Amino acid sequence: MPTRTARTAWNGSLQEGSGQVELSSSKVGTYDVSFPKRAADEAGGTTSPEELIAAAHSACFAMQLSAIIGEAGGTVESLEVSADVSLGPDKDKGGFKLTGIKLTVRGEVDGLDADGFSKAAQDAKVGCPVSKALTGVDITLDAALA
Repeated sequence: MPTRTARTAWNGSLQEGSGQVELSSSKVGTYDVSFPKRAADEAGGTTSPEELIAAAHSACFAMQLSAIIGEAGGTVESLEVSADVSLGPDKDKGGFKLTGIKLTVRGEVDGLDADGFSKAAQDAKVGCPVSKALTGVDITLDAALA
């Protein structure tokens, strides 16, 4: 399996500085980052590590769920997956940490009932490589057929 690469160029202090994240492997884009916008309610045209993790987790989970549904004899018509990644203070170690991830999926699936879909989604939550990498974060799941 290939290795994927991203690169960040940063200039300045944490509060006044900013950077650009480049998705180097795919070359699909370069995105602005800054700590003040990372910590603000409105992102204002910048991304953040949390948003990038959310993108990675939602994509990974969708792929894993699709595979598990197929193995269970179902057919995916569509999956709508969102990941909400929260950042907050780390009271034990100082600084900040990811405080939780909420995965939400709504699926149109042939060949599985609601219980089968729920089990497949739970298995995907545990089995997707990004979930495995984020075992130190509380990950919750809201899964239902559309």
